[in-house]
Amino acid sequence: MVEDVTKEYHIGRQRIQALRGVRLEVAAGAFVAIMGASGSGKSTLLHAIGGLDHPTRGRIVVGGDEITALDEQALSAYRRRRVGFVFQKFNLIAAFTALENVAFPLIFAGVPLRQRRQSAERALEAVGLGSRQQHRPSELSGGEQQRVAVARALVNDPDLLLADEPTGNLDSQTSLEVMKLLREICEAGRTVLLVTHDERLAGQAGHIVRMRDGAIAAES
Repeated sequence: MVEDVTKEYHIGRQRIQALRGVRLEVAAGAFVAIMGASGSGKSTLLHAIGGLDHPTRGRIVVGGDEITALDEQALSAYRRRRVGFVFQKFNLIAAFTALENVAFPLIFAGVPLRQRRQSAERALEAVGLGSRQQHRPSELSGGEQQRVAVARALVNDPDLLLADEPTGNLDSQTSLEVMKLLREICEAGRTVLLVTHDERLAGQAGHIVRMRDGAIAAES
Protein backbone atom coordinates (compact mmCIF):
# COMPACT_ATOMS: atom_id res chain seq x y z
CA MET A 1 0.00 0.00 0.00
CA VAL A 2 1.26 3.44 -0.98
CA GLU A 3 -0.38 6.16 1.08
CA ASP A 4 -0.03 9.88 0.31
CA VAL A 5 3.56 9.48 -0.88
CA THR A 6 5.39 12.63 -1.94
CA LYS A 7 8.97 12.85 -3.16
CA GLU A 8 10.73 16.20 -3.51
CA TYR A 9 14.16 17.01 -4.89
CA HIS A 10 16.00 20.29 -4.58
CA ILE A 11 18.29 21.50 -7.34
CA GLY A 12 19.78 24.73 -6.11
CA ARG A 13 16.79 26.82 -5.04
CA GLN A 14 14.40 24.93 -7.29
CA ARG A 15 12.05 22.38 -5.73
CA ILE A 16 10.98 19.48 -7.93
CA GLN A 17 8.10 17.22 -6.94
CA ALA A 18 8.69 13.80 -8.46
CA LEU A 19 5.71 12.30 -6.63
CA ARG A 20 2.63 14.20 -5.46
CA GLY A 21 0.52 12.46 -2.82
CA VAL A 22 0.41 9.08 -4.57
CA ARG A 23 -2.08 6.50 -3.28
CA LEU A 24 -1.96 2.95 -4.61
CA GLU A 25 -3.07 -0.46 -3.37
CA VAL A 26 -1.63 -3.60 -4.92
CA ALA A 27 -2.98 -7.03 -4.00
CA ALA A 28 -0.53 -9.83 -3.28
CA GLY A 29 0.09 -11.84 -6.43
CA ALA A 30 -1.03 -9.05 -8.77
CA PHE A 31 0.66 -8.04 -12.02
CA VAL A 32 0.61 -4.25 -12.29
CA ALA A 33 1.97 -2.12 -15.15
CA ILE A 34 2.89 1.49 -14.37
CA MET A 35 2.86 3.80 -17.38
CA GLY A 36 3.57 7.45 -18.06
CA ALA A 37 5.72 9.87 -19.99
CA SER A 38 9.32 10.51 -19.07
CA GLY A 39 9.38 12.46 -15.81
CA SER A 40 5.91 11.32 -14.75
CA GLY A 41 7.27 9.70 -11.59
CA LYS A 42 6.79 6.05 -12.48
CA SER A 43 10.39 4.95 -11.83
CA THR A 44 10.58 7.08 -8.68
CA LEU A 45 7.48 5.30 -7.38
CA LEU A 46 8.95 1.89 -8.19
CA HIS A 47 12.22 2.76 -6.46
CA ALA A 48 10.35 3.99 -3.37
CA ILE A 49 8.40 0.72 -3.14
CA GLY A 50 11.66 -1.19 -3.52
CA GLY A 51 13.36 0.76 -0.74
CA LEU A 52 15.88 2.32 -3.14
CA ASP A 53 14.56 5.83 -2.58
CA HIS A 54 13.08 7.56 0.48
CA PRO A 55 9.80 9.44 0.12
CA THR A 56 9.73 12.96 1.53
CA ARG A 57 6.33 12.27 3.06
CA GLY A 58 3.83 9.42 3.24
CA ARG A 59 3.85 5.72 4.03
CA ILE A 60 4.61 2.56 2.07
CA VAL A 61 3.48 -0.74 3.57
CA VAL A 62 4.56 -4.05 2.01
CA GLY A 63 3.29 -7.31 3.44
CA GLY A 64 2.23 -5.61 6.65
CA ASP A 65 5.60 -3.89 7.21
CA GLU A 66 5.93 -0.12 6.91
CA ILE A 67 9.15 0.15 4.95
CA THR A 68 9.18 3.94 5.17
CA ALA A 69 9.76 3.53 8.93
CA LEU A 70 12.80 1.24 8.55
CA ASP A 71 16.37 2.33 9.23
CA GLU A 72 19.08 1.74 6.63
CA GLN A 73 20.08 -1.66 8.00
CA ALA A 74 16.50 -2.93 8.02
CA LEU A 75 15.89 -1.47 4.54
CA SER A 76 18.93 -3.31 3.23
CA ALA A 77 17.57 -6.56 4.67
CA TYR A 78 14.18 -5.83 3.07
CA ARG A 79 15.74 -5.32 -0.36
CA ARG A 80 17.94 -8.39 0.00
CA ARG A 81 15.29 -10.82 1.22
CA ARG A 82 11.94 -9.68 -0.11
CA VAL A 83 12.47 -7.74 -3.34
CA GLY A 84 13.90 -8.66 -6.73
CA PHE A 85 14.93 -5.91 -9.16
CA VAL A 86 15.15 -6.04 -12.96
CA PHE A 87 16.29 -2.97 -14.90
CA GLN A 88 16.53 -1.87 -18.53
CA LYS A 89 20.29 -2.29 -18.44
CA PHE A 90 21.09 -5.86 -17.57
CA ASN A 91 23.86 -4.87 -15.11
CA LEU A 92 25.62 -8.20 -15.44
CA ILE A 93 29.28 -8.59 -14.50
CA ALA A 94 31.13 -9.19 -17.77
CA ALA A 95 33.81 -11.47 -16.31
CA PHE A 96 31.28 -13.72 -14.57
CA THR A 97 29.40 -16.65 -16.06
CA ALA A 98 25.61 -16.63 -16.00
CA LEU A 99 25.71 -18.91 -12.97
CA GLU A 100 28.13 -16.63 -11.12
CA ASN A 101 26.06 -13.55 -11.93
CA VAL A 102 22.90 -15.14 -10.56
CA ALA A 103 24.63 -16.46 -7.44
CA PHE A 104 26.33 -13.14 -6.68
CA PRO A 105 23.57 -11.58 -4.50
CA LEU A 106 23.60 -14.64 -2.26
CA ILE A 107 27.12 -13.80 -1.13
CA PHE A 108 25.76 -10.73 0.68
CA ALA A 109 23.03 -12.87 2.23
CA GLY A 110 25.69 -15.10 3.78
CA VAL A 111 24.62 -18.20 1.84
CA PRO A 112 27.27 -20.98 1.71
CA LEU A 113 28.96 -21.65 -1.64
CA ARG A 114 27.28 -25.00 -2.39
CA GLN A 115 23.84 -23.62 -1.61
CA ARG A 116 24.54 -20.51 -3.71
CA ARG A 117 25.35 -22.69 -6.69
CA GLN A 118 22.26 -24.86 -6.25
CA SER A 119 19.97 -21.85 -5.91
CA ALA A 120 21.49 -20.17 -8.98
CA GLU A 121 21.10 -23.37 -11.02
CA ARG A 122 17.42 -23.59 -10.07
CA ALA A 123 16.84 -19.92 -10.94
CA LEU A 124 18.46 -20.32 -14.36
CA GLU A 125 16.43 -23.46 -15.03
CA ALA A 126 13.29 -21.49 -14.12
CA VAL A 127 14.00 -18.90 -16.83
CA GLY A 128 14.92 -21.48 -19.47
CA LEU A 129 18.69 -21.05 -19.35
CA GLY A 130 19.77 -24.26 -17.67
CA SER A 131 22.04 -25.06 -20.61
CA ARG A 132 23.71 -21.63 -20.65
CA GLN A 133 25.03 -21.53 -17.09
CA GLN A 134 28.71 -21.32 -18.03
CA HIS A 135 28.30 -18.64 -20.71
CA ARG A 136 29.45 -15.09 -20.05
CA PRO A 137 27.25 -12.09 -20.95
CA SER A 138 29.15 -11.45 -24.21
CA GLU A 139 28.21 -14.98 -25.31
CA LEU A 140 24.48 -14.42 -24.72
CA SER A 141 21.84 -12.59 -26.73
CA GLY A 142 20.10 -9.53 -25.27
CA GLY A 143 17.06 -11.61 -24.38
CA GLU A 144 19.22 -14.24 -22.69
CA GLN A 145 21.07 -11.57 -20.72
CA GLN A 146 17.76 -10.17 -19.47
CA ARG A 147 16.68 -13.69 -18.49
CA VAL A 148 19.90 -13.99 -16.47
CA ALA A 149 19.01 -10.67 -14.82
CA VAL A 150 15.53 -12.03 -14.01
CA ALA A 151 17.04 -15.21 -12.58
CA ARG A 152 19.33 -13.07 -10.42
CA ALA A 153 16.29 -11.14 -9.18
CA LEU A 154 14.54 -14.40 -8.29
CA VAL A 155 17.45 -16.21 -6.63
CA ASN A 156 16.55 -14.91 -3.14
CA ASP A 157 12.96 -16.13 -3.64
CA PRO A 158 11.44 -12.63 -3.18
CA ASP A 159 7.76 -11.88 -2.67
CA LEU A 160 7.94 -8.81 -4.90
CA LEU A 161 9.52 -8.41 -8.34
CA LEU A 162 10.08 -4.83 -9.57
CA ALA A 163 10.90 -4.42 -13.27
CA ASP A 164 11.86 -0.97 -14.56
CA GLU A 165 11.62 -0.88 -18.38
CA PRO A 166 13.01 -4.44 -18.60
CA THR A 167 12.35 -4.65 -22.35
CA GLY A 168 13.74 -1.22 -23.23
CA ASN A 169 16.87 -2.65 -24.88
CA LEU A 170 15.15 -5.59 -26.59
CA ASP A 171 13.45 -6.12 -29.93
CA SER A 172 9.69 -6.61 -30.08
CA GLN A 173 9.72 -10.42 -30.22
CA THR A 174 12.21 -10.75 -27.37
CA SER A 175 10.17 -8.21 -25.37
CA LEU A 176 7.13 -10.47 -25.68
CA GLU A 177 9.19 -13.42 -24.47
CA VAL A 178 10.32 -11.49 -21.39
CA MET A 179 6.72 -10.44 -20.71
CA LYS A 180 5.64 -14.08 -20.91
CA LEU A 181 8.30 -14.91 -18.35
CA LEU A 182 7.10 -12.13 -16.03
CA ARG A 183 3.52 -13.41 -16.31
CA GLU A 184 4.67 -16.89 -15.38
CA ILE A 185 6.52 -15.50 -12.38
CA CYS A 186 3.34 -13.74 -11.28
CA GLU A 187 1.26 -16.88 -11.81
CA ALA A 188 3.70 -18.72 -9.55
CA GLY A 189 2.58 -16.46 -6.70
CA ARG A 190 4.79 -13.38 -6.77
CA THR A 191 3.64 -9.78 -7.03
CA VAL A 192 5.07 -8.10 -10.15
CA LEU A 193 5.26 -4.34 -10.73
CA LEU A 194 6.36 -3.36 -14.21
CA VAL A 195 7.30 0.13 -15.43
CA THR A 196 6.91 0.39 -19.19
CA HIS A 197 6.07 2.91 -21.92
CA ASP A 198 4.81 0.19 -24.27
CA GLU A 199 1.00 -0.04 -24.42
CA ARG A 200 1.13 -3.49 -25.97
CA LEU A 201 3.20 -4.87 -23.11
CA ALA A 202 1.22 -3.07 -20.42
CA GLY A 203 -1.95 -4.60 -21.82
CA GLN A 204 -0.71 -8.02 -20.72
CA ALA A 205 -0.71 -7.01 -17.05
CA GLY A 206 -3.82 -7.46 -14.94
CA HIS A 207 -3.91 -3.82 -13.84
CA ILE A 208 -2.58 -0.62 -15.43
CA VAL A 209 -1.68 2.52 -13.48
CA ARG A 210 -1.14 5.68 -15.54
CA MET A 211 0.93 8.49 -14.06
CA ARG A 212 1.19 12.14 -15.01
CA ASP A 213 3.22 14.90 -13.32
CA GLY A 214 4.02 12.77 -10.28
CA ALA A 215 0.45 11.65 -9.59
CA ILE A 216 -1.79 8.77 -10.63
CA ALA A 217 -4.01 10.02 -13.44
CA ALA A 218 -5.97 6.82 -14.11
CA GLU A 219 -6.23 3.13 -13.29
CA SER A 220 -7.74 0.32 -15.32
